[in-house]
This record gives sequence, structure tokens and C-alpha cells, in this order.
Amino acid sequence: MNSTRHAYFDCFSGISGDMVLGALVDAGAELRAIEAELRKLGLEGWHISATKVKRGEIFATHVKVETSEGHHHRGLSIILQRIENAKLAPRAAERARKIFTRLAEAEATVHQLPIEQVHFHEVGAVDSIVDIVGAAVGFELLGIDEFACSAFDVGAGQVKTAHGVLPVPAPATAELLKGAPMFTSGIAKELVTPTGAAIATTLSTRFAEIPEMTLKAIGYGAGSADLKEKANVLRILIGETAFTEPGEYWDAPVTVIETNIDDMSPQIYGYFAERALEAGALDVFSCPVQMKKNRPGLLVTMLSEPHNVSRLIDLVFRETTTIGVRTHDVRRKTLARESVTVETPFGEVRMKISRMHGSVLNATPEYEDCRRIAAKKNIPLKRVLEAAIYQFQKWVEAQPKTATPDGKSA
Repeated sequence: MNSTRHAYFDCFSGISGDMVLGALVDAGAELRAIEAELRKLGLEGWHISATKVKRGEIFATHVKVETSEGHHHRGLSIILQRIENAKLAPRAAERARKIFTRLAEAEATVHQLPIEQVHFHEVGAVDSIVDIVGAAVGFELLGIDEFACSAFDVGAGQVKTAHGVLPVPAPATAELLKGAPMFTSGIAKELVTPTGAAIATTLSTRFAEIPEMTLKAIGYGAGSADLKEKANVLRILIGETAFTEPGEYWDAPVTVIETNIDDMSPQIYGYFAERALEAGALDVFSCPVQMKKNRPGLLVTMLSEPHNVSRLIDLVFRETTTIGVRTHDVRRKTLARESVTVETPFGEVRMKISRMHGSVLNATPEYEDCRRIAAKKNIPLKRVLEAAIYQFQKWVEAQPKTATPDGKSA
């Protein structure tokens, strides 16, 4: 019998990065195993520890990251490069990348800047990087496949930040919480931090309800403050949903966003499609349709993760001539994917690999790598593509099935 493993963020007292990390350790993720992976990031001058503390009437794990680093601003590209160089487990690396990218998008929206000009303040510091990447590693250690989340108690009042005194929830936090249920218990404190909001909303595919599952583990992560009103604790519930056949497994649901348009220039559609992909759409495509009064039109379709639906709908209204959209959730099944690099006579090319039950079914050269090499060396693109495929097949035949082109086990 097979199963899928769920994690439910119970944010009855808010959520922060250190609370997530504490809850994962409390639920059974080994702190030293997390630290070993974090050391691969190459960050200096930090120490991590975990202690049992009491918050209200609840005993929880408090994870503390101490650092000697002064005030430091890091851009998204620098952080993503460290994650790439760390060679983490593919799913952990992908989750960390998604969380930081979503944080950068929120900051870019708040400060009205292009995403490449965003420099993180608090969340660019070593302790916040450790919280986010450590959480991604912890989820992988516990084998989490899917995420859900309760409504967020955001707190109230004001908070001091690198940008000055801001209202609670802070602007970046509010941007991250779009599409998610929230409320305030009136406690005059920032209960949901940008880091906590980014982790929960990026990964969760449903809100406000506990998924049907068999409960296997419970973790309590303590915040740094000891509130008088209630326990400053995040609870993570971890459970499993059984299915009898591998073919019955479905990935996390996605949302289909559709609209019919018959009064828009094709030039606008091309621009809109590019913007939608930049905004996080999983896919964008169109089909010709015959509309009322026998006018030819387009059926425009986007696939979106649930947390990104509101943003993409806003984009549809801003960039196209439509006056209405419709949405529905769908199940999907995808192959496990990863990227490895092969050495060709012309240079290195990344290969996009998809697997089923561990076996490689598809291997496709990364187009942009091949295009860049072809242009630089003034050779036909098809020769680069053929060379990449040949070198990959040659390697597959010569190596154990469980290895990757860099010599590590898959």
C-alpha cells in the first residue's frame, strides 16, 4: 500500500520561520541532519540550537539561530545561486527557490521595483535564510508531499522594520497573504512574519480546513515571545492518506483560469502570455474558438497554483480586453523531474529529465543552453541538440541506473 504525506500548518497564534523550523524538529526532523544540509550553503558565522520551552500551557521546541553577521542586504539571484550550489535534494531546493522567489515578488510589488532590483533586508540575513532553507530540508526529511494551512491570526498594532515602523500585517506580509484567510485576535504584536507567510502560502494548496488523513506526528514550534493572551506556538500536524495503487496518486491540485476574447490584437496576447509566465503561471495557452455573431476569438487558459490565482486574475484584467474570467480546480499527475548537466564537445548543456518509479522516461536538452552555445560558436542549433542527447545516452549506458551525471546517486 502506498501513501501521500501531508503537513497542516495550524496558525492559531501566527507563524514565523523559526516557528516552522521548531515545529519540524519537534515532529521528528533531526536538527543535526538539517544543519548538515544548511552548511552546504557556504554561509559563515552562524550557530543553530533547539531547546524545549513552555509557551502558555504548551511545551514546544524553540529553534534559535545565532549569527555574527552585521546588517546585510542580499538580492534574490545571490540567494538562489547559493541554493543551486548547495546541491540539496531536488524537492527541498525547489521549495526553497519558490519561497524566496515569492518573497521577492511581494517585495517588488510593495516597493514598485523590478524583481531583479529587490534586496532583502530582514529575510536576506543569515538567520532568515537558515529558517527558509532549513524548513525546506525539514519537510524533505519528514517526507512531506502536500501542504494545507489554517486561517492566519496576524496580530495587530505596529512593527519596527528596516523600512521604519509599519502596520501589522506588514505590507510584504499582506501581499503574501492575498487569497488566504486571515483574522486578528487583537493581540498587539506581529504574529505572522513575511518569512512565515511565504513558507505557508507558497507551499499550501488549500486553506482553513484540515485535510482528511491519518495523523502520524505533531510538532509544536515556539515563537520568541511569551504572550500573555495565548501560547505563541505554531502547530504542525503530519498525517498520511493511503491509496492502494501507484496509479491512484495525484499531485497537488491546480486551478484553471479561462476567458474567451474576441476583440483583442494578437500582439497583446503574446505580451500577456509572457507576463503571465513571469507572474508564476504554470502554463499559458490559447485555442481558436467561434464566438457569438460568428466572430473568431481565443480561448485563453492559464494553469496556476492556488495561492497565485488572485494575482493572475488581476493580470488578465489589466493586460487583456476581457471583462470576466472563470476558474475551476483540477487534479493532475506529473512525472518526477530533475535537471542534470552533460559535457558536449561544444560545452555544458543541462538536461531536463523526467522519471517514473525511478526510471528515466524523457530527457530533453535545455533549449536556452543549446541556443546560447549555437550562437556563440556559430554552429547549427540542431548539432548542439543532437550532441547533448548523444552524450546523455552514452552516459546512461555506461553508468549505474541510480547515478547522476555528476557521479552522485539519484
